[in-house]
Amino acid sequence: MVSDTHLEGAGTTPAPRQVHQQTLALAAMMFAVAMTFIDQTIVSIAASDIVRELDLSASGMQWVINAYLLALAAFFAVGGRLADLYGPRRIVVIGTLVFVVSSVMCGCVPKGDAAQGWLIGFRAVQGIGAALLFPAALAVVVAVFPAERRGRALALFFGLSGALTAVGPLLGGWLTAAWTWRAVFWVNVPVAVVALVLTAMAHIADRRRTGTLDVVGAALMAAGMGASVLGFQQAYSWGWDSPATWLCVAGGLAVLAVFVRYERGVQHPLIDLRVFRDRGFTVDALVLFFAMLAFVPLFFFASVYAQVSLSASPNQAALFLLYVFAGFAIASQWGGRILDQRGARPALKAGAVVGCVGFALWAGKLTDLSMHDQWPYAALAGAGIGFILAPASTDAVNRAIGPSYGEVTGVTQTVRNYAASVGMAVFGTLLTHVTRSNVTSTLESRGLSAAQARDTAHQVSSSITGSGDAGPPTGTGAAADRMRDIFNAVRMDFAEANQWVFYGMAVALGLAFLVALWHPGGTPAVAEDASAEAQHPHTATKTG
Repeated sequence: MVSDTHLEGAGTTPAPRQVHQQTLALAAMMFAVAMTFIDQTIVSIAASDIVRELDLSASGMQWVINAYLLALAAFFAVGGRLADLYGPRRIVVIGTLVFVVSSVMCGCVPKGDAAQGWLIGFRAVQGIGAALLFPAALAVVVAVFPAERRGRALALFFGLSGALTAVGPLLGGWLTAAWTWRAVFWVNVPVAVVALVLTAMAHIADRRRTGTLDVVGAALMAAGMGASVLGFQQAYSWGWDSPATWLCVAGGLAVLAVFVRYERGVQHPLIDLRVFRDRGFTVDALVLFFAMLAFVPLFFFASVYAQVSLSASPNQAALFLLYVFAGFAIASQWGGRILDQRGARPALKAGAVVGCVGFALWAGKLTDLSMHDQWPYAALAGAGIGFILAPASTDAVNRAIGPSYGEVTGVTQTVRNYAASVGMAVFGTLLTHVTRSNVTSTLESRGLSAAQARDTAHQVSSSITGSGDAGPPTGTGAAADRMRDIFNAVRMDFAEANQWVFYGMAVALGLAFLVALWHPGGTPAVAEDASAEAQHPHTATKTG
């Protein structure tokens, strides 16, 4: 069995059979998590077709997207704990089945009054499947690779799997145009089949921990994360001055505080809070938080900027994002090698600096309205995140207490999703405010009254959806010339508003650098991986 042999490979050249099994296991887990990454972006491309065919409300379509993210944030820690208790291989299989069945059901949504509830419900189930799947898949990769080779394997896992997020818009656009929007859900079926076949071929051995699932802790965690993330996600719609926004955010944080207090007195907690006593783990989590403030929201903001300010089609906007992932994929591999050789601290510092510089330079180029001139800075920003993501995630897992890899992965993934929600809310509010202010000034300078300018600017800022069909008005005459002039000015207004967002992302990476300075360095798992198993043999049960 693969996970029975990973300790034997430590410090020695692995046997060809072991390498073959490790490769199969890594490929299986990458196919499994590919579905979860692709689904973060593929549905957005098909949104207009879904709304038109099913007659969904605007808020209903927003919930189709938010339901998935909410379920991810609420259940990630539970998924990690279940992987520890019942074995990561088993939870990978269960999570894959839950995810693919719910995907099929999303694609089979009937027309009529039930459509909206049907789609939102099964999207939430998709999110639960992804929350089970991802931490378990990462725990499998950790288990099958020895500590000194783990950094490179996880760099490949995070680099290629993360790059699949860029495939989502391209694949979604092609499937919707060539076939039907329902195919954006059905495409998960062949991917899941490949993942399950490779998982069976890899003969991955499960390692279980003794203990029970902390049901009360799981409920508190889900409620706290769900409520606070809901508040951040809905801040754009409800407004930051809405009592509902702050009731969700403050209430969710209060429940999380109760969760922390409760976990300290439980014999088998959902999260062993002792892991935060390790300064390296705490720094890893904080660096991931600041990095993900920028990384996940970048998909949305760069895509909308490309479609509105650069008048790009959805597929062209997706290609624009490939510049980011080119830098991300290369730096992920480089960061993995740095982690293996020198520990996480150098990679985190380098990534934060490179990312901060990349986002700042990219922000300065946004008003040039040229996609070609921006690619070096987009690649640089992506490289900064690439240096950080795999080393911080891997180092955090290496600092797990005993064999609790799934549990720790659940913690780090929860931090990442929480940060993404905060980033979307804060940067979305900033973008809307600056866009509205800029457009108001532009319209007033072109003769509209202050009231007319404010009303029109509110409509413009609220209706920007990133439609690639948007273009300057056609025709001749003074009226057409004036509309073209206003359209071009609004494109520039939106680009200037996005500059504030990208500078904010640069600030987030600058904060990540300051936090990274506190990292103690070192590679704890190399020295302790074997000793943890020797000292706690009773905590693992091997099953074929």
